[in-house]
Amino acid sequence: MRLAALFSGGKDSTYAAYLMEQQGHSISTLVSVLPRDPHSMVFHTPNLHLLPTMAEAMRKGMVTVSSDGTEEGDLEALARVLSLIRVDGVVTGAIASDYQWDRINWVCERLGLRVFSPLWRKEQEVLMRDIIASGTRAVVVAVMAEGLGPRWLGRALDEEALDELLELRRTKGVNPSGEGGEYESLVTDSPLHSKRMELLDVERDVARDHGRLIVRKVELRDKI
Repeated sequence: MRLAALFSGGKDSTYAAYLMEQQGHSISTLVSVLPRDPHSMVFHTPNLHLLPTMAEAMRKGMVTVSSDGTEEGDLEALARVLSLIRVDGVVTGAIASDYQWDRINWVCERLGLRVFSPLWRKEQEVLMRDIIASGTRAVVVAVMAEGLGPRWLGRALDEEALDELLELRRTKGVNPSGEGGEYESLVTDSPLHSKRMELLDVERDVARDHGRLIVRKVELRDKI
């Protein structure tokens, strides 16, 4: 089946696309909605300027559309861009957000598109270990929860980081996958990548209750 993947550059959307290709489907297009509001309730917002470079690294076509960041604007933008491409269905990286899942399904149902959410309702520790074991490499680019301070910005999401996230789940109620909005990630390599992405110029922007890793320059490198 020919599919489009809703793509944010984070671990969940990347891994979901990988799983669907493993099942024999073809991901022909990466689709990204670019909200102007950094607090969009539906779509990921950090470092969206890197999406074309990530699509190049994955050798995938990409379609982007801007949105005002309101729920209505985000969904209208998604419907508009999906109506312009020829696919049979859409892949999402949703894990536990009924809010996101319901709205994406509503848009796709109107367009006659099937929705595939291969991460939906997966136990988060198991899912995170599967993502890491798959060879998906991601770093933390935003933190918005108690226990996730500035030292997490730029940190690789590996087994050691996961063990700490699981401890934070026990002590602070943090979702280890970040599904509650506790953190955002940026994928630098995965089984879908033909080249890995190296971060060359980054800046940490830290406030009292949140922090962001602003990535100013990247380069694509051959995979070893």
